[in-house]
Amino acid sequence: MLQDKDRIFTNLYGAHSPGLEEAKKRGAWHLTREMLAQGPDWLCDQIKASGLRGRGGAGFPTGLKWTFMPKEVKADREHYLVVNADESEPGTCKDREIMRHDPHLLIEGCMVASRAMRAHKCYVYIRGEYIAEREALEKAVKEAYEAKLIGQNNVNGWDFDLYVHHGAGAYICGEETALLESLEGKKGQPRLKPPFPANAGLYGKPTTVNNVESIAVVPTILRRGADWFAGFGRPNNTGTKLFCVSGHVNKPCNVEEEMSITFRDLIDTHCGGIRGGWDNLKAVIPGGSSVPMVPAEQIADAYMDFDTLRDLKSGLGTAAVIVMDKSTDLIQAIARIAYFYKHESCGQCTPCREGTGWMWRVLTRMAKGEAEMDEIDMLLDVAGQVEGHTICALGDAAAWPVQGLIRHFRHEIEDRITQYRAPHTQVQGSTLVAAE
Repeated sequence: MLQDKDRIFTNLYGAHSPGLEEAKKRGAWHLTREMLAQGPDWLCDQIKASGLRGRGGAGFPTGLKWTFMPKEVKADREHYLVVNADESEPGTCKDREIMRHDPHLLIEGCMVASRAMRAHKCYVYIRGEYIAEREALEKAVKEAYEAKLIGQNNVNGWDFDLYVHHGAGAYICGEETALLESLEGKKGQPRLKPPFPANAGLYGKPTTVNNVESIAVVPTILRRGADWFAGFGRPNNTGTKLFCVSGHVNKPCNVEEEMSITFRDLIDTHCGGIRGGWDNLKAVIPGGSSVPMVPAEQIADAYMDFDTLRDLKSGLGTAAVIVMDKSTDLIQAIARIAYFYKHESCGQCTPCREGTGWMWRVLTRMAKGEAEMDEIDMLLDVAGQVEGHTICALGDAAAWPVQGLIRHFRHEIEDRITQYRAPHTQVQGSTLVAAE
């Protein structure tokens, strides 16, 4: 269990002011100049040594990602850091709390990370629905400028400008290249890769895109040491993590915990247990709506980290833990998720544009039982044709919940179809015929 002294986000619940002076009392902006003076190589090496993996869903090693940026800054190819604050994954509500209550940790993190990749400019792309969060962040940015903590000729010795950009509310803009397209004023559609953003990103210049949480933890890691952060969790799954627990628990919450905490400990310690007791648990979506669900018997004592959940054919994702008890209509729940991805598809790729709508329509019929048994395998086949055959991962995000449903709860779909057909048939002699 994570102790209070080891928490990075000490104002997660807004008990104190998010303002600059209070943030400094909590440790923000301490030794920043000294960290920046160590140079890009030291900064990247420390983050690699800490084991920090991207907190936006993919879990790619953060320090390694930074090293993909060119070592030399050319006059006509300035470097950019772009922070992905387009927190649109259903069930995820962690980054908004950072921007509301601890924005100076994020701003300081932006400056340190920018130094690591030799960038003098950073853009924070914040989702369209986050009005209060944008205002809180902009207020903190203004405070940092006025205190000469950032800007030109600032007290930290690294010229650095930060811009907050408000998106228009599209889920697809959470994909890093679609985000860059939107930031440039174009339609939010993913780009083909390669070239990757580190070679040709924002305005065609070298760019790194990182999640809010990934950036906000950086200064604290450097202040306390890479070994301190690496001391939490299991190998390759280190550090602390914000978990967003929703659904059928007694006390839904956002909480910072140690990576590799077991699901049972997470729920019992912070959420007051499962609604109706552990015997009432049916399934869990452990990482936001885009990852496959895991049945109760597999998840109950599993470690909540990248590798364990990958081995369960799911994923930690954004650590948005959606808990479902036995009252849940899982087929209807996945049909609702399928509608979301159908609605949010940018339409660029045929498998996604056509497949997401098709899967939603079939699932909607299955939720009522209005389907044939062979359509279950057909649905699974179509999900497999969508997965991995699109420019970005939205196709995977649409297919995985469907695959998880059929993998673990195929019998529920079969029972629903059987129940629907029973009143519509009658027995005459030994022959089963459709009723008029």
